[in-house]
Amino acid sequence: MVGAIILFLWLFMIPTLVGNIAAAGVDKKEKNLPFLWITGQMLLWAVFQLIAVPLVLTGKPFSTHFKEAISRENPLWTVVTLYLAAAVVLAAAGILFSCRRLRKRKMAFKVIRGFDNKGKWYCILWLFFWLLLIFQMVQAVRMTYADGDDAFYVAVATIAEESNYMYQKLPYTGGTTGLDGRHGLAPFPIWIAFLARISGVPVVTTAHVAVPLALIPMTYGIYYLIGRKICARRNEKLPLFLVLTEILVLFGDYSFYSVENFMIARSRQGKAALGSIIIPMMFFLFLIILERIQENKKVELIWWMLLTAVIMSGCLCSTLGAMLLCMLTGVVGICASVVYRRMKLLVPMALCCIPAVVYAVLYLLLE
Repeated sequence: MVGAIILFLWLFMIPTLVGNIAAAGVDKKEKNLPFLWITGQMLLWAVFQLIAVPLVLTGKPFSTHFKEAISRENPLWTVVTLYLAAAVVLAAAGILFSCRRLRKRKMAFKVIRGFDNKGKWYCILWLFFWLLLIFQMVQAVRMTYADGDDAFYVAVATIAEESNYMYQKLPYTGGTTGLDGRHGLAPFPIWIAFLARISGVPVVTTAHVAVPLALIPMTYGIYYLIGRKICARRNEKLPLFLVLTEILVLFGDYSFYSVENFMIARSRQGKAALGSIIIPMMFFLFLIILERIQENKKVELIWWMLLTAVIMSGCLCSTLGAMLLCMLTGVVGICASVVYRRMKLLVPMALCCIPAVVYAVLYLLLE
């Protein structure tokens, strides 16, 4: 029970608190609970990538007891310690930003619209959406299975949590080997090992139960944000958009390698998060950025920071994410600069891709 509460805090509450940092620099219409939760998780994933990759490449252990850390001349801060400290600092900053925003907000009674015929269908569609979402989450846990990739990714997380070795043991046999730098550049299994270590829940349970229950709603949270943009003029169409998206996912298992299959059946794997969460989040950010350019408004710095964080999160999920996200950003940047005649737009987009380029160069050097 305690482990479940800790996982809930780290997968839902702490990302939402961190998301207040991003909410402090955006328009009021963009601030909502899914936005806080998802942007907070993107920021946390980006920080985890910054912390984990150097420690993986330098051969540091996964975690160190406090007595061992202070017994050396140079204290050994490892993934668990550094990430815990960073997350606490970000969450505290998020609380401060949230309190500051609440002080400026004027309290007023909220007007509730009438429950007319259109309102009935609106409520029915939202109810149908939540029922389908709960059904998918239950099925993702109830019908979970171990595929071939679990023998690698879940094993890497298990070894890191139990032995403190990160990508230095063979996941198939447990034997000692050299550093696997190729996979170490995308330490998504180490993030799962971190969740298991701080909660005390076994890695397999964390990967097959806790992670899907968090990442599947996060996927629909991103589609909710996208739906708010494309259904802005007809907001009553938003639940219909989400219901149709759920139906496409339910009937999307036409191939073992489809995005829908990865989202429901293999959400514990980084490449599933790349396809189901990171890439849709990129499209949402591009919608925001291009909308502001079209309306001749300034693109606030926070949007470029979020774009950078999402690109780094994609690198955390998969080494292929560095190339794919840079290509996507480049295509959008070139098209937008030509359409809107703003060649300067290429500069911030190129700067956002620098972390991915660095990881791509490291991949080539380690290959």
